[in-house]
Amino acid sequence: MKKRIVIFASGSGTNTQNIITYFQQGEVAEVVRVLSNKKDAKVLERAKALKTKASFFTKEELTSEKGVLSLLKRDAPDLIVLAGFLWKFPELILREFPNQVVNIHPALLPKYGGKGMYGHHVHNAVVNNGESETGITIHYVNEHYDEGAIICQKTTPVTAEDSPEDVAKKVHQLEYTHFPKVIASLLLSEENNTSSANIDPHNPQPSKEGETQSS
Repeated sequence: MKKRIVIFASGSGTNTQNIITYFQQGEVAEVVRVLSNKKDAKVLERAKALKTKASFFTKEELTSEKGVLSLLKRDAPDLIVLAGFLWKFPELILREFPNQVVNIHPALLPKYGGKGMYGHHVHNAVVNNGESETGITIHYVNEHYDEGAIICQKTTPVTAEDSPEDVAKKVHQLEYTHFPKVIASLLLSEENNTSSANIDPHNPQPSKEGETQSS
């Protein structure tokens, strides 16, 4: 039986689309629903075009036991994936789905993490600070922004000529290449009861699977 994934997203949904199509090509898992806090988010349109259930919710519904949590209990996901979801994830869902919520961040945490650090804000900071590399961090979600246990990080070089837009393109390529594969690995390791499925989300781990890649 295929594993079940629910995705939360706030934006255009390119990562969500990539994840849905990746799993539609195999037997490991399927995205059973996409949820967004923005009624007009492009991600909802992308999901529906791929014949995936898509729903909008309010902040009140996200933090209510009768709202999003009730829907998640019915969907029974094996993994909840945050793919460009900008709100803080509520503790009542984290308690119900321990070690089952993961996020992708467009930088090498702990650098450039925390509230307000997303998308172009991150890439601008990377360029302005003269960083020689950046990348992505895939991590478990806990009650604090970007502080959950790191599952893996992938890196890409940043040159003196790179603009924030150039950096964004490199980071997006890392996301598209690695995020679905890491999700699949987590689901398979959970099935096989291996250690990567049992990382404590409250205790960040050193980065794993470091790799340098340019777009």
